[in-house]
Amino acid sequence: MDLGLDVQERDGFAVLAVSGEVDVATVPRLREQLHGLVAQGSNKIIVNLDAVDFLDSTGLGVLVGGLKKVRAHDGSMELICSQDRLLKIFRITGLAKVFTIHESESAALGA
Repeated sequence: MDLGLDVQERDGFAVLAVSGEVDVATVPRLREQLHGLVAQGSNKIIVNLDAVDFLDSTGLGVLVGGLKKVRAHDGSMELICSQDRLLKIFRITGLAKVFTIHESESAALGA
């Protein structure tokens, strides 16, 4: 399956909706998108993972790298994820303590 990336501006946030599989074959596009948003001056990013079918360790690495890049520009990057199987990955790896994870877009925008 391919990777879908859609960016929309909402309430001062760049909301990046990710769909499909985030793996070694598709992470270069995700990395490029995140770096491009920061380069364009977006320093408040929300990554919506609700339509992600698969996420591997390279995908986690790109998310961590994106977080570091955004923070280096005095910004923030938060996640939207309501899928138990993905949330389990974040908990097991300890990344649930690194990222702010919201259950919905409205919750993320209201935070």
